[in-house]
Amino acid sequence: MSENHADLIVLGAGPGGYACAFRAADLGRRVVMVDPRATLGGVCLNVGCIPSKALLHAAEVIREARQGDDWGISTGKVSVDLDKLRAKKESIVEKLTTGLVGLAKRRRVQTICGTAQFTGDKSLDIDGAAWTFDQAVIAVGSAPVRLSGWPKDDRIWDSTDALEIGEVPKKLTIVGGGIIGLEMATVYAALGSKVTVVEFMKQIAPGADAEAVAILRAALEADGVTIHTGTKVTEVKASKAALTLSCEGGFEGSLKADAAIQAVGRRSNGGLVNPKSAGIEIDEGGIIHVDASCRTNVANIFAIGDVTGNPMLAHRATHQGHVAAEVASGHAAALDTGLIPSVAYTSPELAWAGLTQAQAKDQGVAHKVANFPWAASGRNLASSGGDGLTKLVYCPETHRLLGATLVGRNAGELLAECVLAMEMGATLEDVALSVHAHPTLSETVGFSAERALGKLTDL
Repeated sequence: MSENHADLIVLGAGPGGYACAFRAADLGRRVVMVDPRATLGGVCLNVGCIPSKALLHAAEVIREARQGDDWGISTGKVSVDLDKLRAKKESIVEKLTTGLVGLAKRRRVQTICGTAQFTGDKSLDIDGAAWTFDQAVIAVGSAPVRLSGWPKDDRIWDSTDALEIGEVPKKLTIVGGGIIGLEMATVYAALGSKVTVVEFMKQIAPGADAEAVAILRAALEADGVTIHTGTKVTEVKASKAALTLSCEGGFEGSLKADAAIQAVGRRSNGGLVNPKSAGIEIDEGGIIHVDASCRTNVANIFAIGDVTGNPMLAHRATHQGHVAAEVASGHAAALDTGLIPSVAYTSPELAWAGLTQAQAKDQGVAHKVANFPWAASGRNLASSGGDGLTKLVYCPETHRLLGATLVGRNAGELLAECVLAMEMGATLEDVALSVHAHPTLSETVGFSAERALGKLTDL
């Protein structure tokens, strides 16, 4: 057997890739993992989920310090040392990526820093070296979408550039009001930028519950963020003085900016590994379609994560990675749920899973809605929380939960209870009769269920 042979080779070391490699190794497989980065963890750990959450935490600390006077706590004018903030962010990233190296060594997973391309259904080229394999998993993730027609200019950033926090522009325009764009708006508004968000759709956070989004929008605007929805950027001009973005639709006119972030989504990297040479079917968007067991149309090759399409979320990739490893190792496994949580780590957080009220209506699903306003939550008020909402969509006959949306502090953490309830087929009675500690934000989930049942005494 060739020295350059892998029993199972995983292309990509992001959350999906390393989860797959480690799970397969735990099942006794000899695994090789390939990634072009010098550090493991993919986009998520290096230039995505983790550094963005570190900066969002810093933004929340800044925000709380500025609100201290309301509590009789004076901290004076808040100042930010960008070099120290950047170093802190990078130290967190380094700790996690270094930890992955240790986990790989413990499992005897061989890691290769390189770029791989298929040359056949059982062969690869890795930086000029020929490799063969029995099975392969494609986990090469996605990249930010670049808008066409924009000039080349160092003041035009993607999400990776924005997370470098090389500077804090006085005026920042973010094109795209999805999760990434809104998180960057939260960070830079706290750091002192005058932020404008331009979103093509009728609402920011498209697809989320409109009532909850309205609460988030109001909070962002209260923090000084200007939001233009239903608006298209038609032209961008770069001069020495500023960037000028011409807009039409909901906002007609031009915006001057010292920097602009393109945050209009991500595109699959599936085409980068030359999948057609292995006979793998791939669509025009670079998406590799798989079944519930993460198999491509080529029996010995799997695909997971962003290359398999939406939702492009790390936790979905991780679960797919486990499935692919188990199926490749002869076990029965599948990802057969549509309950993939979404969270915007803004201030307040916005989190949802399952059907929204609008989706249930559009799909003709019989449903009712119950909610609980966080203005009546003792823990929320005692923690200086702002406006918030817990909203449950449920079946009027069976009382089973169909969807949940929460907006407020730590909403992403609270969503887990709702996802578990939906996965287990729990009813409103199950949720309401589960004793929630007082005072907690989690009570709002129980209160919403009680309200639907006509048993609520807290409103």
